[in-house]
Amino acid sequence: MDADFSKLHGKTAIVTGASSGIGLATARLLAKNGVRVGLVSRSKEMLEELSGTLPGSRALPADMTKIPQVKKMVASAQKEFGRIDILINNAGQGYDAPVENTDIGTFRYIYDLNVIGPLAAMQAVIPVMKVQGGGSIVNISSGTALMHLPGMSPYSSSKRALAGISLAARQELEANNIVVSVVYPYITLTNFEKNTIHTVPVPDDNPEPVGRFPPDSAEFVAEKIVGGIMSGEAEIFSHDWMKLPRIGA
Repeated sequence: MDADFSKLHGKTAIVTGASSGIGLATARLLAKNGVRVGLVSRSKEMLEELSGTLPGSRALPADMTKIPQVKKMVASAQKEFGRIDILINNAGQGYDAPVENTDIGTFRYIYDLNVIGPLAAMQAVIPVMKVQGGGSIVNISSGTALMHLPGMSPYSSSKRALAGISLAARQELEANNIVVSVVYPYITLTNFEKNTIHTVPVPDDNPEPVGRFPPDSAEFVAEKIVGGIMSGEAEIFSHDWMKLPRIGA
């Protein structure tokens, strides 16, 4: 049975990384429940095509590594919808490399995308939400932020940073009725691994990473995200076992 998200009907949301994977599944779930969604990614064409399938949605193309574009995107969302109730910072990319061989330029790009972009979006929506009297911000971290995995420190550390920013902002903004949450997905069946930057090239026939448990669907994670908006929890884990200290997948 589908979860009841009807209380979100009529609200507005920004979803970054909305053109595929978890972001796309989340945008679809929100729109299904009557939320007007600002769809954000770099591909204007893909967003416009998607917008045509989701009632009340708008294409808001932006490169999340470019702060002026992030600010413009938030301003456009406010102009289009009149308010911003929800921000979901989902856009991100993986970078796997051992510490010794981590390319500083690549790491800066990943940090800009995974941390600075979400921070800039938060800074742009917070004044809007304060004037409105509240709102919800959900930042998508990663299960790797809870682990110490050799060869994954660039990505894992960026997602730890995002989680740290999220939980500090939650306390800072509590008095303004702005609820900040962080989500930790497990391995998810998306194109994420395909788009991950690897120091050592991965063969085309390399299988998807396999953990101790079966991977989740993007739709499963989307339900966790939207459920987190409803509950207002500080930290949302795809699975309860992820709350336990672990060093591997």
